[in-house]
Amino acid sequence: MSMESLIGLVNRIQRACTALGDYGGDNALPTLWEALPSVVVVGGQSSGKSSVLESIVGRDFLPRGSGIVTRRPLVLQLHKIDEGIEYAEFLHLPRKRIPDFSTVRKEIQDETDRVTGRNKQISPVPIHLSIYSPHVVNLTLIDLPGLTKVAIEGQPESIVADIEKMVRSYVEKPNSIILAISPANQDIATSDAIKMAREVDPTGERTFGVLTKLDLMDKGTNALEVLEGRSYRLQHPWVGVVNRSQADINRNVDMIAARRREREYFATSQDYSHLSSRMGSEYLGKILSKHLESVIKSRIPSILAMINKSIDELDTEMNYLGRPIAVDAGAQLYTILELCRAFDHVFKDHLDGGRPGGERIYGVFDNQLPAALKKLPFDRHLSLQNVRKVISEADGYQPHLIAPEQGYRRLIEGALMYFRGPAEAVVDAVHLILKDLIRKAVNETQELKRFPTLQAELAAASGESLEKFREESRKTALRLVDMEASYLTVEFFRKLPQEMEKGGNPSASTMERYTEAHLRRIGSNVSAYIGMVCDTLRISIPKAVVHCQVRESKRALLDHFYTQVGKKEGKQLANLLDEDPALMERRDACAKRLELYKKARDEIDAVAWSK
Repeated sequence: MSMESLIGLVNRIQRACTALGDYGGDNALPTLWEALPSVVVVGGQSSGKSSVLESIVGRDFLPRGSGIVTRRPLVLQLHKIDEGIEYAEFLHLPRKRIPDFSTVRKEIQDETDRVTGRNKQISPVPIHLSIYSPHVVNLTLIDLPGLTKVAIEGQPESIVADIEKMVRSYVEKPNSIILAISPANQDIATSDAIKMAREVDPTGERTFGVLTKLDLMDKGTNALEVLEGRSYRLQHPWVGVVNRSQADINRNVDMIAARRREREYFATSQDYSHLSSRMGSEYLGKILSKHLESVIKSRIPSILAMINKSIDELDTEMNYLGRPIAVDAGAQLYTILELCRAFDHVFKDHLDGGRPGGERIYGVFDNQLPAALKKLPFDRHLSLQNVRKVISEADGYQPHLIAPEQGYRRLIEGALMYFRGPAEAVVDAVHLILKDLIRKAVNETQELKRFPTLQAELAAASGESLEKFREESRKTALRLVDMEASYLTVEFFRKLPQEMEKGGNPSASTMERYTEAHLRRIGSNVSAYIGMVCDTLRISIPKAVVHCQVRESKRALLDHFYTQVGKKEGKQLANLLDEDPALMERRDACAKRLELYKKARDEIDAVAWSK
C-alpha cells in the first residue's frame, strides 16, 4: 500500500465524515473522525502558523489580518501531482477547480463567515480544502484557531476558553500528530503550543516542534538549545523554519522563491548550517508525510475493527429505532396494522403467561371473590330477630299452615341480593387488571415507541373496548345472581326432614309456629340453601367474567380501533404515524453515521485489494 493511497484513504474518509456530520465532539454517537490519524497544527496568535502552512504548500492562500483569523478548523489535504496546473477544490463546492489561490483565500473567509457570521465567533465545523500541485508532498494538516489570551472587541469573553477547548479536543486524540509551532524570538517556556502539547503528550511521542522566526532573533542569540533538544526534548527532532517577512508578503514575494531563500539561509548560517539538512519547510513537509503514513499504516487494523464494531452497534440501534415510514397511504395503513398486531401479541402474552400480569386475574377468582363472599352479612340477615320479622311479615293476617313458603322465599331472595356486590366487584377488579395490562403492553411494544400519537389512540380505543366488555360482563354476572333468585331449587327443600307436630301440624297454635326452635330451623335451612348458591356462584361468576371480558379482550380488543382506522384518510393516517421529533432526529443521525462507516469500510477494502 503506497504512501499516496494510505494518506488518500484517510483524506476520503475525512471528507465523508464532514459531509455526514461527523467531526468529533458528539459523545452520543460513535465518531470515526476522532479515530483517524491526522496532523494537527497548533500555535498561538502571531506564532507564524499560517506562514508555515503556506510554505509547506508553496502558495499564498490563507486569510490574513489582526486578531483571530482562523475561526473554523481547516482540513488541508495536499495531493502531489506529476505535472499540470495547480488547483484547489473545496468539499462544499464539489467538482469546482479553482486555479487562482487569491480566490481560495476569499472562499475560506466567505465560508467561515457563512457558518460563524461576521462577529468573529468560532465553529467546530471544518472546512475541507484539497490542493493538487507538483510542489507538495502527500499530506493532510488540520489548521486550528490560534491560541489566544485576550478576546478582541466584538467577541465574547468565553472565546479564549472556547478556542482552547476546540484545540484540546483535537490534540488529545491518541491518533493525532501535534505540530506545535512556536516563535524563536520568544521564550520556549511561554509557548502556548508547547504548553498544551506537554499536557496531552507528556512523553513527546506525538509532538513535532517547529521554531519560526529564527531570522528575527536578537543579534548574537540563537535557538540551538531548542533545536538540538536540550531545553525541551521531544521524541522527534525540532525543525526550524524561516518564513516570508511581512515586507515580503506585502511585495507578493513568490513562495517558491521564499523556499529557496530559506534553504540558503540555513546553508549559510553560522549557527544552523550543521543542521541545514533537517531544517526548512520542505523538510518539515517530508518528515510529516512519512510519519503520517507510518501512523496510518499501524492504525488501519484497529480503525477497521472499530468501524465493524460500530456498524454492528448502529445496525442494532437502527432496528431498535425502526426504519423510516413510507408516505404512501396503503403502506402507512399496513404499518399501523403491523404495529397493532405487535401490540396485540404483547397483550395476549401477558394474559397467557408469557409475561407477568395474567395471574392477577386468577388471584381475583381464587382469593378476592371467596374473601368477599365470606364477608357477606348472612349472620345478620338470618338472625332470630330478622327471621321472625320476615316470616311474620310474609304471613300477613293469615299465618302459614304447614311451612312458611313465602317467608322462605323472602329470606332467600333478600340473601341473594347480597351476591350482587361481590359479582360487580369481580368484574371491576378484572377490568382494572386488563386496563393495566393494556398500559404495560403499549409501553412494552418496542415498535410503538416511535409513535406517541398512535400509542395514545390505540390505548384509548382499547380502553373503550374494555368498557364495553365490562358492561356486558356486569350484566351477565348480575343475571346469574338474578337467575338464582328467579327460580329456587325445589329438590333442595324436598330433601329436608318434614316437620312433625309443633312444626307442621295445622292444628298447632299460631304462637307455637314462631318458637325459637322453629325459627332457628328456618334460618338454618335458608343458610344451607344460600351456601349451595354461594358455591355455584363462586364457580359461575369467574366463568362469566372470563367469557365476557378476558376472552373478548383476546378476541376483539382492537375491533373498535380497526373500525376507527378504516374511516381515516391519508393525512389522518400520517398523523397517527407522527413520530417523536427527538427519535426522528436520532434515527437520521444514526443513518448518516451508519452510511459513513460503511463508506469508510468500502474505502479501506478498496485500498487493501489494490495492494
